[in-house]
Amino acid sequence: MREITMAQALNEALREEMVRDSRIFLMGEDIGDYGGIFKVTKDLAAQFGKERVRDTPISESGFVGAGVGAAMTGLIPVIEIMWIDFTLVAMDQILNQAAKMKYMSGGQTSVPMVIRTQGGGGRGNGAQHSQSLETLFAHIPGIKVVVPSTPYDAKGLLKAALRENAPVLFVENKMLYNKKGHVPEEDYVIPLGKADIKRSGTDVTLISISRMVDYSLEAAQILEQEGISAEVIDLRTLDPLDTETILISVRKTMRAVIVHEAHRSFGWGGEVVALIQEEAFDYLDAPILRVATQDVPIPFNRNLEKQTLPQVADIVNAVKSQFKVY
Repeated sequence: MREITMAQALNEALREEMVRDSRIFLMGEDIGDYGGIFKVTKDLAAQFGKERVRDTPISESGFVGAGVGAAMTGLIPVIEIMWIDFTLVAMDQILNQAAKMKYMSGGQTSVPMVIRTQGGGGRGNGAQHSQSLETLFAHIPGIKVVVPSTPYDAKGLLKAALRENAPVLFVENKMLYNKKGHVPEEDYVIPLGKADIKRSGTDVTLISISRMVDYSLEAAQILEQEGISAEVIDLRTLDPLDTETILISVRKTMRAVIVHEAHRSFGWGGEVVALIQEEAFDYLDAPILRVATQDVPIPFNRNLEKQTLPQVADIVNAVKSQFKVY
């Protein structure tokens, strides 16, 4: 099977779905001739024209609002917000309009749209360009949240999101765009709400998304050398959340560590902790732990940034602490 980058996989998904469904069009800053800041929309304007690949002014509230209206009239907008930090400018349009319109219309109006954005740290982009805000959106009913970790998953999940007939926030990690992986040439779709076990294990369950899946897999290799078998679950979507896969794994391994790049306090990991506590408490041999970003703004300085974000060693140390006698 061929290997391509995540950016290329996302580009293919958009291209193929735009060919399949003429209702799909793209909007965002610099996505046309420039091809997007991370080149995910490269060459799409040349193929589909500027009616379907629309450059927008720097006004997230404006073009997200326009996207909501377009979706309500039967089109399928794919809106690129350059940094997830800038979704905050359009929170009313996303969480009060797109997420609630179907409910408030008694099911008469759907809002089929995908908001593509990228988050996370690692490049020294500073406090306003490095956040992981997916938890904010997972908290609100009516919007689905997708966070892929591999090129294969990114393509299949984006295709599914475009066929969902509902608003979807699709969060890509800036450090994963150049990550290569096997992606088949034939059409495929990955259903939303189905986690993937990236590595099987028997002693502890590592639960993560996005870039932290790679960190968890690296930590699992180190732990294996010390006689600890770690199972790594990639949730892939936060809403819908695959609770069944989580619980089956934890009941088997009897230990759980949640790893996310979002800040520790009030992050999505707390929701998973509560799920395990409520549904699998009797199986636990150690406290559930979280490895997450420290509760401070993300530093611009690369050394300080690294100390703030979760690292592989933090995951290893958390797991090893679970094997102490309590």
